[in-house]
Amino acid sequence: MSLSHQTKNNILRSLRSGLNHQQTCELVGISRNTVVKLLKTRKRVMSITDIHGGHVAGLTPPDYQKYNIGMKKFEDQQHEAWAWYDRVCKILKPNVLFVTGDMTEGKGKRSGGSELITTLWEKQCDIAYQVIKTTGAKEIVAVYGTPCHTGDEDDYENFIIGRLKSDGIRCRISGHEFPRVHQIQFDLKHKIGSSAIPHGRATAIMKSKLWNIMWAERNQQPDSDVLLRGHVHYFNYVGNSRWLGIVQPALQGWGSKYGIRQCEGIVDFGLIWFDVYDGDTLDTLQWHYEIPQLESHKVKIAQL
Repeated sequence: MSLSHQTKNNILRSLRSGLNHQQTCELVGISRNTVVKLLKTRKRVMSITDIHGGHVAGLTPPDYQKYNIGMKKFEDQQHEAWAWYDRVCKILKPNVLFVTGDMTEGKGKRSGGSELITTLWEKQCDIAYQVIKTTGAKEIVAVYGTPCHTGDEDDYENFIIGRLKSDGIRCRISGHEFPRVHQIQFDLKHKIGSSAIPHGRATAIMKSKLWNIMWAERNQQPDSDVLLRGHVHYFNYVGNSRWLGIVQPALQGWGSKYGIRQCEGIVDFGLIWFDVYDGDTLDTLQWHYEIPQLESHKVKIAQL
């Protein structure tokens, strides 16, 4: 006999409140085998953004770290950041991967190309391909990034997705995606507004949700449970009992000329992941962030 959505939700709620399997079975009135079967429905979803493949501060696989241009701080950052990322991917082993844009750096116009490992689109796409492939995910949903990074006239991120498809991975990419994992409705888009004040950083994602509500009222978008955005390279989240909005940490580290000279706000390097079970609702959804404190991300003090 199939379980109702409410029964599934009650099982998950009981387990996450600290009850063991036997206590959950007695409380909900189901067998232990039913609990085990439900737990097997888990889908682990990892969400990454802003790889900026080709930039010296972008996440860089070992094959490309040898192309560094003698910048010691970036050499250290590339080694440390990749070691962390590779370790996290091996631990998490996601089933599904979300990639929310800016997979490549582009021409590096803000610094005259002086911070690029490579100017070639093919190489930048290969860097991003290796980053994505390292997750081991067999299903990928992606959205396009900013044109100045990913192609003003051509969508170079299509080449990355095409290569992943040729590996037998289920992939799709567009400007705005709405993947549903079991009963949880996600909403993926790259660009979002930034803020120059710490207490204003939640405003933009709240505005995104308001627009989503208005689209949903017209039956032209789903009423999304979880909104994920990238672009601004900092981590923030906000929501209520009806929705969760997450501005994601980036996979590009910090220390670029533009960032140091033009910006003051905190930069977050890392990723987000979810465990989604059949029967989950927003209030039982488990999600986590991974934001390492890398030694190479600390400023150097000038002792006089």
